[in-house]
Amino acid sequence: MQSSSVHERRKSPVQSKSYLYATAFFAGMSVMAVEIGASRLLAPYFSASQIVWTIIIGVIMIALALGNVWGGRLADRDPDPARLYRRLMVAALWIAAIPVVGKYIIALISGVLIVAVETNLLVAAAFLSCIAIFVFPLLLLGTVTPSLVKYATKSLDESGRVVGGIGAAGTAGSIIGTFLPTFVTIPAAGTAATFLIFAGVLLALGLGYFLRAGGGTRFALLSVLAFLLCAVLGAKSSPAFWETGLAYEGESVYNYLQVKDDERKTVFSTNVMFGVQSKRVKDGSLTGMYFDYALAAPTLTNGGSVLVLGMGTGTFAEQCRRYFPSSHAVGVEIDEKIIGLSRKYFELPEEIPVVAYDGRAYLQMDETRYDVVMVDAFRDITIPFQMSSVEFFRLVEQRLAPGGVMAVNLNMRAGGPGNINERLIDTIAAVFPTIRVVEVAGDTNLALFAARDEATLDRLPRLAAQLPDRELSSLMRHVAAHWQSPARGGEPLTDDCAPVELLGMRAIDGLIQKELQYYKEVYRRDGIEGLRKALT
Repeated sequence: MQSSSVHERRKSPVQSKSYLYATAFFAGMSVMAVEIGASRLLAPYFSASQIVWTIIIGVIMIALALGNVWGGRLADRDPDPARLYRRLMVAALWIAAIPVVGKYIIALISGVLIVAVETNLLVAAAFLSCIAIFVFPLLLLGTVTPSLVKYATKSLDESGRVVGGIGAAGTAGSIIGTFLPTFVTIPAAGTAATFLIFAGVLLALGLGYFLRAGGGTRFALLSVLAFLLCAVLGAKSSPAFWETGLAYEGESVYNYLQVKDDERKTVFSTNVMFGVQSKRVKDGSLTGMYFDYALAAPTLTNGGSVLVLGMGTGTFAEQCRRYFPSSHAVGVEIDEKIIGLSRKYFELPEEIPVVAYDGRAYLQMDETRYDVVMVDAFRDITIPFQMSSVEFFRLVEQRLAPGGVMAVNLNMRAGGPGNINERLIDTIAAVFPTIRVVEVAGDTNLALFAARDEATLDRLPRLAAQLPDRELSSLMRHVAAHWQSPARGGEPLTDDCAPVELLGMRAIDGLIQKELQYYKEVYRRDGIEGLRKALT
């Protein structure tokens, strides 16, 4: 008799079904929030490309499917709601721990794969990291729907209505969980706080159940203490945990953002492992990067009107202003937070306007003709496909004034037939009859220049010699002596077919393997101890 009374008391929170529908809503919301958070956790290390998104979605869907099967069996075997809410609390604690340990798991897996994998390092590391970090909590969340259906269904006559109601509640929560992190919590508080917020929601569901049903006091107390510990440690989380003294680290709707500053330079990056998006040298000299090489374009046009698609924090636009005082530059940058950083940390003058807009959409809207169009539109280490197609470069060509020059930053060297640079060159060649490409010394970038006729580009040696700045004049003479007309293979990218992310990942993988070859040889010859000595 006493056992029956305890059982009824423990089931009381779900008797009216409202708590079950609330559970479906908030669990669905948390699933999508974790998925959005997963993309932001992995992006600083592996990019935010479609490939990484595919890995995240695939792994999470597999985990949820397995959770559905497992949850259904658990519900049939023992329909005690307390078990479900304990699982929700365990999932909450795992999610709360992600900001604390996630970055170390990524680093560990990447470190192991560096010596164990010969190809597709980034894809393999992203896939295994996603499995290690997200499968377990999403597996637990996958048990929610079948369990709730079991608890809520009293007879077969109402089964359709119950399943539909719980499914609708979960879907409604998923909608909120998609928009809320992207537009509110991540831009306002960051990825770590987003994980903690939605982990707190799941924890509250479990606590609410046990407060009303009774029991589970010790487990609930330990869960709260563990969550608070994760909240304290997670608040100090940084993707670049090995970095010290960053001038700025934050997130926007589009990017992870990082600014490094020392007495000589200020550097801006959107990825902790690869690349520099902008650089300001404080003594006013050249940066030593592809921005300098791209100055061949305003050299050919004596400055004039300059449009920068992918402004970053304004390195190229500021250089045009410095070396060609009569030039007038306009920047287009989709990320408003980056525009703010350009003014605060990189001293981008207010006289250089920056429009917060997508580069291709801006070309479609703007009817101005420019002497120079600089295309430097990359999101972390990937190229937006809509800014790498024949249709896009036709828009650029239409916005060039007579005698105008387009400069493009090709941000990685790649080998093998059909590599990303070959495809991009073929694409640009479908629009521009004249192309020159030059390797950036000491870097993996290529600078590409395109014009409507040979005569426009052939003037560079003469104009380079006339530049008043000796450092710039020397570099421009170097560009003129080393740029080449690239071979063309006739495989342009189009809006319908532009697999730039897959091609880009292959190129990056090749660069990584080339850089790591020495350390792999040390490891094969001398083992872990030899590798440790080589790294230190």
